[in-house]
Formats: sequence, C-alpha cells, structure tokens
Amino acid sequence: MIEKKDIELEKAVLIGVITKDQNEEQSTEYLDELEFLTYTAGGEVLKRYTQKIDVPNPKTFIGTGKMKEVQQYIEEHAVGTAIFDDELSAAQERNISKILNCKVLDRTNLILDIFAQRATTSYARTQVELAQCEYLLPRLKGMWTHLERQKGGIGMRGPGETEIETDRRIVRDKISLLKDKIKTIDKQMAVQRGNRGKMVRVALVGYTNVGKSTLMNVISKSDVFAENKLFATLDTTVRKVVIQNLPFLMTDTVGFIRKLPTQLIESFKSTLDEVREADLLLHVVDISHPNFEEHIESVNKILGEIDSADKPIIMVFNKIDAYKAEPLEEDDLVTVKTEQHYTLEEWKRTWMNRVGDNALFISALNKDNLDSFKKRIYDEVREIHVTRFPYNNFLYPDYSDEEE
Repeated sequence: MIEKKDIELEKAVLIGVITKDQNEEQSTEYLDELEFLTYTAGGEVLKRYTQKIDVPNPKTFIGTGKMKEVQQYIEEHAVGTAIFDDELSAAQERNISKILNCKVLDRTNLILDIFAQRATTSYARTQVELAQCEYLLPRLKGMWTHLERQKGGIGMRGPGETEIETDRRIVRDKISLLKDKIKTIDKQMAVQRGNRGKMVRVALVGYTNVGKSTLMNVISKSDVFAENKLFATLDTTVRKVVIQNLPFLMTDTVGFIRKLPTQLIESFKSTLDEVREADLLLHVVDISHPNFEEHIESVNKILGEIDSADKPIIMVFNKIDAYKAEPLEEDDLVTVKTEQHYTLEEWKRTWMNRVGDNALFISALNKDNLDSFKKRIYDEVREIHVTRFPYNNFLYPDYSDEEE
C-alpha cells in the first residue's frame, strides 16, 4: 500500500522594516500576522528579517547590506519565495526579483492569493479576479504568458503597438468585463435583499479569525465554514435567527485586516453592502489576542471608510476561554491569574466593558455567557423591531432566561 505523502509547503522568508512610523514592537506584530498569512496560503516561514531604516529604499525597499544577507540565505536554503510586509512598487518588485532570483510577493499580493484560494462562489471569484487585475495592471512588464488572450492573437495588435501595451489592453478589457459582471450580480443581490422585507438585520463584523463564523453557527444553528486560519469565510452568509419568538436576519461578513489592500476594499464594497444596510453591528473581538486593541482600531477605520461607523454597535469580546492574563511581576513565584479565575462580573469591571455601551464577554466555542449574549441581542433587536412595527409590541415580551 502506497503511503500518502504530506504536501510540501513552499519555503519563504519574511522581510519587514522598523521606521519612525512603525516601531520594533509593531513590526514584530505585523510579521507575526504575515507569518500566519503565509501559513494560511500554504507556505512555511524559514526566517524573518527586519531592518531599521528611516525611509524604505525606493529601489529595493531594504538596504544593500541587508539585501545581500537575504540573498545569501535564499541561495543556501533553496527558498522559493520572499514576502515583504509592505506593498512594493512595480520598480521595487522587479529590482528585488533580479537580485534574489526568486518569487517576490508583498502583503497585498499574499492577501489576494489567499482570497483567490478561499473564493468559492462565482461572485467572490469575480471580485477577487477584479482586485488581482487592478493590482497587476501597473506591474505589467513583458508578462504576456500570465494572461489568457481573450480575443485571439491574430489581428489583435494595432499599428506599432508594443507587447506591453497589448498586455495592458488585455487587462483593462478584462477589468471592464469583470466590473460589468459584478454590476449584474449586484442588481440580483439588491433584489434579494429587498425581498427580505422589513426584518431587522444584524451583521457580524470584526478582524479576521476572531470567531465570527463560530458565533454564527452557535446562534443560528447553521453550518457556516469555520477554521483557525485567516479569511476562512470569504462569502457573506445570511441566516434567519429566532431568539425566543423574535425573528431577525444575521449576516456573517468577510473579516478585516490591517493594511487591507485598497483593491479589495473597492472590489468587496458590494459584499460590504450587507454591513451598510444592517440595523445593528456586532463587533466581534478576539480578546485572547495580545494586540486586540489595534484590531479594534483597524475595524473601526474600515467601518468609517464604508460609511458604517455611525451605526449602533455592540462590542462582543470573544474567546474569553483562551485569554491569558499578563504577569504582574517577572518573579516566577507570583501566581498569574488564569482565565479560569475570571467571572462575568470581573469582566464587567474592566475598561473593555465601557467600550460600545456595555460590552459582552463570551466564548462562542465553549458557549460561555451565551444567555447574556442572547438576552442583549433580543433586547436590542426588539427595540428596533417595535420602533418599526409599533403594533407588534405585545408579541415580544421581555426576554426570559428559560431555555428555548
């Protein structure tokens, strides 16, 4: 019997910088996230490089000495991919590729690649393809083989047209076709949203991998794909949820991330219409992540970009089961308070409870404090519903803690 061999991961090195706008701690955190992105994409990080530099080198992003160090390591260990934490210009990407003689990606390219892997529906694939084409257009340099010739080769070139100009024309035509296709699907989705009537809409938003899909599964008793990887959910999922006897719609949306590529925000704006049209947002936060405060800021920034920051928002701090308290002292003899010692009342006494008008503290995985979560959502949805349909007030009494 032939044994099944493990899939060989693509070897990669990561490169980041420490600048006046990004200190060493932030750089480490960003590279941690970049490593998780690389793992999600199917790569294995062998080594990480950082360089203190006032301004990234306009030609090679990092300095000559550091570049030689990276080059030597890549040659010695047969590394196939170098991934930079910031977006590279077309010129930088070309120059670095010539020096390192390997595949060169930046953060944007890596995220686009993950999105391409995760896109399962025709709509998501079209959105990702549009973002990829818009990213590729300024970076074309004799890349004829990267694209299908949509119209055939003979008679395609104009008088005196160079190969690179033809490449660009193909991509522009492709972008135009994809935008038309997205407009058609948008109209269909707008009709679908209109057919949902006046039901209250609740949208789950948050950083990627904070447990939105797990929470969706628990509350809606559905089976939305959830995995401990970045961007496990790419397609928007809408489910009808009933708490007590009150029905409403809950939407699971694509996760956000720092330095989210502009192309993706533009391409996924129609998907984010679900957020724009929601009556209530549940901002889910992974409280066990050491930098969850920055994640909150990143999500709030993107909500502002899609004109949704002024909506009613409830902060939902998830993964309290995985939370680890910071040591009070460096002395090993000091007993560190673990998550098992935290009660709901103790969570409510933290500064986090004052964010977003009385936050919620839950574990979607272990179903901790879900009764409090359901009661709060019921009260908020009921208030919106009764305002919309005053004559339905008697149908939905105060929430009871009895089992559904």
